[in-house]
Amino acid sequence: MEVYLIRHTTPLISKGLIYGRMNVPVAESFAQEKQAVLQQIPADLDKVYSSPSFRCQVMAAEISAAYVQNEALYELNFGDWEGDTWDTIDRTECGIWMEDFVNLAPPNGETMLEMEHRVMSFLKEVLLQPFQKVAIVTHGGVIRVILAHYRQIALKDSFSLKIEMGEVFRLSIS
Repeated sequence: MEVYLIRHTTPLISKGLIYGRMNVPVAESFAQEKQAVLQQIPADLDKVYSSPSFRCQVMAAEISAAYVQNEALYELNFGDWEGDTWDTIDRTECGIWMEDFVNLAPPNGETMLEMEHRVMSFLKEVLLQPFQKVAIVTHGGVIRVILAHYRQIALKDSFSLKIEMGEVFRLSIS
């Protein structure tokens, strides 16, 4: 199966905002970014999946009006930090989390390991379907755990993977 992983386009947010699962609008550059995405994916997709986040749905709707939302595709849950900025959250708390984000969660959030479990469970279900080509419009964190899995990169090292806004990754998975 060909799986096209598509990161949402640039959101309209303040610099440093921790927006995780927040519904934020897309930036004015959406029209140009959308065209760049559409040029990289085939027109004959069997299915399009999307995170329920607005910034993903708006892109998914451009690909197919029949896209399917799935909560497994949400970004990492940053819990109490969502809506704050990186420079306003408790530095000690943040430092501890950054030392082991795989196994530790932000306050009332989730660990990267928990996110990996929900994302990979979803992907395994998709791979059982009789599809040839699917697109998944989602977030940097979700794409990061999928790429880390298939490229055999430890989650703790997964931030070495650069995932730009509106970037498309094509995986052939059998």
